[in-house]
Amino acid sequence: MESLVKFVQDEFVTRKDLPEFSAGDTITVYYEIKEGSKTRTQFFRGVVIQRRGSGSSETFTIRKMSGSIGVERIFPINLPALQKIEVNKRGQVRRARIYYFRGLTGKKARIKERRH
Repeated sequence: MESLVKFVQDEFVTRKDLPEFSAGDTITVYYEIKEGSKTRTQFFRGVVIQRRGSGSSETFTIRKMSGSIGVERIFPINLPALQKIEVNKRGQVRRARIYYFRGLTGKKARIKERRH
């Protein structure tokens, strides 16, 4: 049954050309918002906390600070409204899921930039 689901995902779900990014990277996600009959593009820039899942059900979580409040948003990789993703900074972290980042503030919340 699992192989059947994987086959359908590989064959029929269209994959977008998205850049490589992982936890610790700062990215900007551009996505479309429909308000009534109008559509507009909005962006969400923040640090990737995690990537979860595989194939067409993969998601990633981004965290940004809005004033003094942390805002997290989960995006599916094949969200139809997703227009593009820009990688602003590559971060060097030792874990795949940086939940500890939620508790850090100020200078402690900085992530070292990864050398290419």
